[in-house]
Amino acid sequence: MKILAKLIFEFLRLIFRSKQDIVLENLALRQQLAVQQRSIKRPKIKNNDRIFWVWLSRIWNDWRSSLVIVKPPTVIGWHKKGFKLYWKRKSRRVGRPNIDWELIKLIRRMQKENPTWTAQRIQGELVKLGLDVSDNTVAKYIRKSKFDDGKRQRWLTFLRNHAKHIVGIDSLVARTIFFKSIHVFVAISHDRRKILHFALTENLKQNFELIAKQER
Repeated sequence: MKILAKLIFEFLRLIFRSKQDIVLENLALRQQLAVQQRSIKRPKIKNNDRIFWVWLSRIWNDWRSSLVIVKPPTVIGWHKKGFKLYWKRKSRRVGRPNIDWELIKLIRRMQKENPTWTAQRIQGELVKLGLDVSDNTVAKYIRKSKFDDGKRQRWLTFLRNHAKHIVGIDSLVARTIFFKSIHVFVAISHDRRKILHFALTENLKQNFELIAKQER
């Protein structure tokens, strides 16, 4: 952080200097840098250096002409890596941790021995045994019954008969290259997967108002 603060200070100092002084200082620094490059084969790059060059590449179009410590694709790679780390952090698993395998086996054993019991009933029995677990967690680990083929066929028939009149709607969040949130509302025709309508907003409150308006 000290290096970044120093760079910001130098930037502010250069604003009030004459153009000739800046050009001469730039020439002197480039000559010393060329000498140093002959003696150091590979400089050690720190995270502060990566952050600086990623930031500079976003605000200065000609940043490649002054880059000598690494190649331009390396800086672009740093930015991509930062974007991946950002999404990894945003996608971190939250909520309750997974339960013990012994408890999962007990839940499935109770379901097998009592096939008519629901997740709520099994959860109630577990509480009596002193095991604190929610009914949603129980429902997650019980074995699902086989899907009724007849019901599936009836649903597929309904979709085929009414696909032209069914519209799928959804709301999602997209991120820009600068990690800015954009809320998106989309309406898609069910039969041809054609986008019928979409709308964008940067405000979460406006997004809810937009959905309500579009649904009306």
